[in-house]
Amino acid sequence: MSEPSRKICFVTGSRADFGLIIWPMRAIRETPGLTLQLVATGMHLSPEFGYTIDNIRAEGFDVDENVETLLSSDSGVGVSKSVGLGVIGFADAFARLKPDLVVVLGDRYETFAAAQAAMFMRLPMAHLFGGDVTEGAIDESIRHAISKMAHLHFTSNADSSRRLTQLGEDPGRVFTVGSTGIDSIKRMKLMDRDTLGREVGMSLGAHNILVTFHPVTVEADGSVESLDELLAALSAVDPDVRLFFTLANADAEGRALNERIKAFVSDRPHAIAAASLGQLRYLSLMNQVDAVVGNSSSGVYEAPSLNTPSVDIGDRQKGRERAASVFHAAPERNAIGAAIAQALQRGRQPTVNPYGDGDASRRIADRIAAIPDFRVLLKKAFHNIQSREAVQ
Repeated sequence: MSEPSRKICFVTGSRADFGLIIWPMRAIRETPGLTLQLVATGMHLSPEFGYTIDNIRAEGFDVDENVETLLSSDSGVGVSKSVGLGVIGFADAFARLKPDLVVVLGDRYETFAAAQAAMFMRLPMAHLFGGDVTEGAIDESIRHAISKMAHLHFTSNADSSRRLTQLGEDPGRVFTVGSTGIDSIKRMKLMDRDTLGREVGMSLGAHNILVTFHPVTVEADGSVESLDELLAALSAVDPDVRLFFTLANADAEGRALNERIKAFVSDRPHAIAAASLGQLRYLSLMNQVDAVVGNSSSGVYEAPSLNTPSVDIGDRQKGRERAASVFHAAPERNAIGAAIAQALQRGRQPTVNPYGDGDASRRIADRIAAIPDFRVLLKKAFHNIQSREAVQ
């Protein structure tokens, strides 16, 4: 008699993390003995942020549970209450689904809620992309907290794996697999310029820039000021350069940023803004533009694999390893303008990406399938590193 299929439950709360788990979920679905489950939450369920649960279904996935967390507020109080709602909702969802392993990615507050529920329910948990460093965002603390609640780790680079070991995680449970975002680039057929122009609502020009700017959550009230500096820098760019904005996420100050972006594009025929482009359009646009500008991790992780230079603004991604095509700028208009000029001067050229080769998803699925009993993972000891001082 064959063993029952084991249920692997992924959690997604935004267009960003969904784009990174598409191929791991497909790899799990294709692996004998494993059954995929999926819980959607956060911005996926909000019309304001594009109701991107439709994108999930368009990619061929069934959503097993919806967990409502998003309050109509992006204040610290609102986000805190959203986490509380999430813990309650995920407890109910996990009780119904009875997963054998929960898989969470990254550092968003919806993920934090899911991880807490899984921990208290004694559900084995795998964490994707722990060990990264983003000193300019509260995500830094959330990510490390989730890593301590998780039992299995898949990282994007060797430095992140070492940091997890430094946090006390067992090296035997930490696997360097690379970024799954590169898997998408390797496997997807990206749109050509004409098709892409029709899809996003504005044709591409001779020169184009993709702009994504999210709240800098560790700096209270600083995100709007930083965005204003970015918009001032973009105002000075040649008006023949077309600007494609994606709106900010639902973190604190996100709505204020989006109002400014919408106002900026409203009287500029060479600029548009979209709540959500979806992964195919977003990567296709990244593949066609002359530069990616903002503070999204995609400028650090994915852009180098498309040979697209990027400008990373401020401290939101501070601490991440960077390819030679990633230019940093302080959140000040002259610095941003200078970095954009550097990126455009570099142009599109072959770039070595430090985040892997595009086979991370298969590695993740194979490692998960090779674990005979997930419940054994629940017994988790702190891995001590003997310091040089202690040896002396």
